[in-house]
Amino acid sequence: MIREVIVVEGKDDTVAIQRAVEADTIETGGSALNDMTIRRIALAQERRGVIIFTDPDHAGERIRKLIAAQVPGCKHAFLPRHEAIAKGDLGVENASPEAVRRALQQIRTEMPALHTELTWTDLVEAGLTTFAGSAERRRQLGERLGIGYCNAKQMLKRCAMFQIGREEFEQALHELEESNLTAQQQQKGT
Repeated sequence: MIREVIVVEGKDDTVAIQRAVEADTIETGGSALNDMTIRRIALAQERRGVIIFTDPDHAGERIRKLIAAQVPGCKHAFLPRHEAIAKGDLGVENASPEAVRRALQQIRTEMPALHTELTWTDLVEAGLTTFAGSAERRRQLGERLGIGYCNAKQMLKRCAMFQIGREEFEQALHELEESNLTAQQQQKGT
């Protein structure tokens, strides 16, 4: 049983979560968050803690930001897009139980201080912005860090929000480089 209440978008998401773990959920009913839902989420945060687990799309990110702005200190679970898609439909409801469990094992907790050791220059030097292929590198790094896909500006904010320091960032970047190098060598060998 997961102690925290998991906030999802809809009933099908609740079903997907409960196929993977034993947990209580609060459904937002989509992107139209009303005051009652926010009050329920705030009460859950106060009593048990909250994990926000929304779809890896624009609407899901909007819901995540709205909740986080009104209910501080939430935890976040991010599902990679490729693990949340079925027949052209993108959402938590399409994820396998294993993918849901992996996302819940990598939850991140918001920290109020938005300070990070990382700078825009770090992102540029890591090839995460301004270069061809930067978006794909951010997607891969976001998965490794457990913070989901985001644009470069948002990546810097998430690193601050989740207190990802230089060491953790560089380790994930190193693992990404090793993985990409191995994949390239395997392609050349075939």
